[in-house]
Amino acid sequence: MRAARFHAWGAPPAVDDVPEPVREQGRVLVEVQAGAVAHLDATIAGGDFKMRPELPYIGGVEGAGVVLESDDDSGFEPGCQVMLRGGGLGMLRDGTWTERVSVSPKALTRLNTPLPPEVAATFFVPATTAHVVLHDVARLEAGEEVIVVGAAGAVGSMVAQQAMAAGATVIGVVGREDQLADVPDGAEAVATTSPDAVTRLAEARSASLLVDTLGGEDLVGRTRWVSQGGRAVVIGYVAGTGVSIDLPSWLLDDVALLPVNMIRREHRAREVAGELVEKLSAGELHVAVQQFDLADAAAALDELRAGRLRGRAVVTPHGLG
Repeated sequence: MRAARFHAWGAPPAVDDVPEPVREQGRVLVEVQAGAVAHLDATIAGGDFKMRPELPYIGGVEGAGVVLESDDDSGFEPGCQVMLRGGGLGMLRDGTWTERVSVSPKALTRLNTPLPPEVAATFFVPATTAHVVLHDVARLEAGEEVIVVGAAGAVGSMVAQQAMAAGATVIGVVGREDQLADVPDGAEAVATTSPDAVTRLAEARSASLLVDTLGGEDLVGRTRWVSQGGRAVVIGYVAGTGVSIDLPSWLLDDVALLPVNMIRREHRAREVAGELVEKLSAGELHVAVQQFDLADAAAALDELRAGRLRGRAVVTPHGLG
């Protein structure tokens, strides 16, 4: 059986032949159809993350597959489609970048509405994060104007789609001209490479909500695209982990900064996942996914780190679909 494993911290994964997993009582044997390639995978592989498995280990904190074997009372009969996530997968023990895996039922979520494997493996984080951001944190109301920074990315795209579905007007901001086409249909697409467009956002300040997936030192400047009394929800920090705030200016701007801690909101994310699966299956929501063969796991990680992915990425242990 093939698996993509890390043999040293900071090194790329290598595809190895590994022993077949043996299912023990109380566990579920799953045929992996797609293993997601996530930012958390890259973080863990760097070796500086607090939680990390013993080397060598199989990467992949998320995935999707079909149950092969299980206990009769597990609730996961052979043939059902499942999402793989949690239970220490790819963080404390071997993950999803392999052909088959034996896991605790706690690491599985049954998908009652079938999805393409690449979508089943990747939808959870962007779709549930967007829902929590808009409805639990920002408390979005119909008719609002929302600016989504990083709208071509997996999370940003999902935020834009769900905001429009909730009755909001959306401006999708991207960092490059070639990303404009990846902003979801129905949203106004703006590239920060256009000084005039950025100036118009700053002068208009017509939006009541900013959803920022980038972070970094420019975060505070982007909050000034929002009207006074508005709010800015911060999801990520791919553009940098630090930001400086001049308190007098921030108080004058009067825009609330709201953090999103999805680790704390994992239970809520699982609560809303079912309805989001139905919308994905019906075509009401869309996740862009790039597929890589398992042998190209290192290339997929490189594309992720370089910010060249369009949407999310998966490795497919049994060949490209």
